Amino acid sequence: MNQHPVLVHKRTFGQKAADILTVFAGSWTFIILFTFVLVFWIILNTVWIIFWRSWDPYPFILLNLLLSCLAAIQAPIILMSQNRQSQKDRLRAEYDYIVNKKAEKEIREIKEQLKIIGKKLR
Repeated sequence: MNQHPVLVHKRTFGQKAADILTVFAGSWTFIILFTFVLVFWIILNTVWIIFWRSWDPYPFILLNLLLSCLAAIQAPIILMSQNRQSQKDRLRAEYDYIVNKKAEKEIREIKEQLKIIGKKLR
């Protein structure tokens, strides 16, 4: 299938990185991996404090800081990727509209020709 030239464009490094991060961050792999990291952090800090001094005792302020930083970085990157996708979708919809209008015109012309042929056959 030939794509409209506007839809096929070279992505920048930032756009590629945003797309890759979005694919990973929106997957079950990320959710499961991140859950394990959180549980490991909490268990390690809870058990560690019994034997030694914990580096991030309850209420896990360092963990909260890391989660906030992750959200602050991850959200704009995901939004950039979504904006790019919506731009591509908008261009694709415009291209589809143009193709549909052209097809509609051709169908009308074919119907007119069939009417003419039908009249001549009678």
